[in-house]
Amino acid sequence: MVTRVRTVAFQGIEAQPVDVQVMISPGKMGIHIVGLPDKAVAESRERVQAALHASGLSLPPKKVTVNLAPADLPKEGSHYDLPIAVGLMAGLGAMPADALQSYVVLGELSLDGTITHVAGVLPAAISANRQDRGLICPAPCGPEAAWAGEDIDILAPRSLISLANHFRGHQVLSRPEPSMHANAPDLPDLADIRGQESARRALEIAAAGGHNLLMIGPPGSGKSMLAQRLPSILPPLLPRELLEVSMIASVAGQLLGGKLTDRRPFRAPHHSASMAAMVGGGIRARPGEVSLAHRGVLFLDEFPEFTPQVLDSLRQPLETGDCMIARANHRISYPAQIQLVAAMNPCRCGMAGEPGHRCARGPRCQQDYQARVSGPLLDRIDLRIDVPAVSAVDLIHRPASESSAFVAVRVARARDVQKRRYEALGFPAVTMNAHCPVALIEEVAQCDKAALTLLQQAAEQMRFSARGYHRVLKVARTLADLEGIEAVGRIHVAEAISYRMAQDAANQAA
Repeated sequence: MVTRVRTVAFQGIEAQPVDVQVMISPGKMGIHIVGLPDKAVAESRERVQAALHASGLSLPPKKVTVNLAPADLPKEGSHYDLPIAVGLMAGLGAMPADALQSYVVLGELSLDGTITHVAGVLPAAISANRQDRGLICPAPCGPEAAWAGEDIDILAPRSLISLANHFRGHQVLSRPEPSMHANAPDLPDLADIRGQESARRALEIAAAGGHNLLMIGPPGSGKSMLAQRLPSILPPLLPRELLEVSMIASVAGQLLGGKLTDRRPFRAPHHSASMAAMVGGGIRARPGEVSLAHRGVLFLDEFPEFTPQVLDSLRQPLETGDCMIARANHRISYPAQIQLVAAMNPCRCGMAGEPGHRCARGPRCQQDYQARVSGPLLDRIDLRIDVPAVSAVDLIHRPASESSAFVAVRVARARDVQKRRYEALGFPAVTMNAHCPVALIEEVAQCDKAALTLLQQAAEQMRFSARGYHRVLKVARTLADLEGIEAVGRIHVAEAISYRMAQDAANQAA
C-alpha cells in the first residue's frame, strides 16, 4: 500500500506541488529516497528514524521506499522531513492516512521528535490555500503561515507526538494568529544632518518618487548618514507589497519568529560582495541582496569599489524590476523592484575638487576612479548630486534641521497622489513615478510650452539618451507632485535637468 502526502518544492518564490509517496514492502530493512533528492533530503532518513524512535515508534523490518514526485524536479532542503515522517506514521497506522489528504506538509525534524523552523512557509501556505488545502508546519512558522488567509486550516505542532494526538482526538491544536513586528521608533532622524540642504532636498525627491540616487563627495561629508536616514521618511509597505517582500524573506529564511514587518527593506552589502550574493544564485539559486531589497532601498557605499561585473549585473534588475537567475539546472526569477542609493568619493584619494586640496595624480585620478562605474549604469540613475564637505563652523552655528517626521508627511502625500493617478489610468501595479511605463510618461508629465522648450534645448546640448529623457520627465513629475501641482512647469524641468548635470560637470572637470 502506498501512502501519499502533499508537500512543495520551491522555484523562486513559487511553491510547486510535490507528492511524497511512501511504500512499506518486504525486503531488506532501510529507507530509500528517490526523486532527485539533494544531500539535505537524502540525510532526512536518519533524522526521520531518530524522530520516530524518540516518539515511541519503530520501523518494521521491511523495506521503505520514498518517492518524491515529479521525479524530474530537483528536491532541495530539509522541509521534506515532516512529510516523509507523517507518511511513514500513516503507513504504520499511527496516523489516519485519509486525514492527511487535505493538507500540505513541511517541516524539519530534530532527533528528539520536535519540529523546527524551515524557510518558505508563507509561499507554501499561499499555494495550499489556492488548492483549497490546509497546511501543517512547525510551530515557530505558524504566525507566518496565518497571513495566507483566514479560511485556510493551519496546524502548527511542536512535535510529532502532538500532531499524532491531534488526529487521534487526544489533543486540539489551535490555529496560529498572524503577528507583526513592533517597529522600533528609533530610526536615525534627518534632524541629525546639519547643512547639506541640497542633499536633503534630493533625498526627499528620491523618497517621494522612488528614484535612484548617487551622492558624490569627499570622506566625512555625510553621504552615508543621509542614506541611513532614508528609511525614516519612506512610507510603510502597502498590503500587496508587504506580501511580496515577506515571501522573498520567507524563502531566504529571514522571517524569524514568523512575524512580518511593514517597514521597507534597507540592504547595505559590503563592496566585497560577489555577483551571486548581489543578484542571487549559488547551488540552490537563492535570492540575492537585490531581491531582498525588493520594494525598498539597496544602498551601495563606496560605489566604485564594487567590481565592475557586480555593478553591471544591476542594470537588468534596475530596468525590468526582476532578477533572472539562469543556471544549467535552474531558471528562476525573483522580484527586484528596488531603489538604488549609492555613495562615492570623487577620486581615490577622496578630495578632488575640494578647496585647499590637490590630487597627487592630478585630474587622471578622478577620471580613472569614476570610470569604474559604467555609463549605462549611470544612465539609470535619476538623481546625481555633489555632497561637499561641511565645516566645523557650520556644525556649531547652524540651527537644527527639519526632522524626518515632517519630511515623511510630504513624501506620503506625494506618493498617495501618484498611486491614485496610476490607478485612475488603469495601472494599479504602478505606485511611483520611477516605475511609470515609458508609453505613459509623456501623458503623465505633460509640460507647458516653456518647460518643453527648455527640455528640448537641454536634450540637444547634453545629448540625452531616450532613457535619460524619460527619467528627467519622471523626476519633474515628482517635483510637481511634491508641490501639489498638476502641470509640470519650467522650474520643475530645470531642477530635474540639474540633477543629471552634476555627473557630467564632474567628468568635464576631470
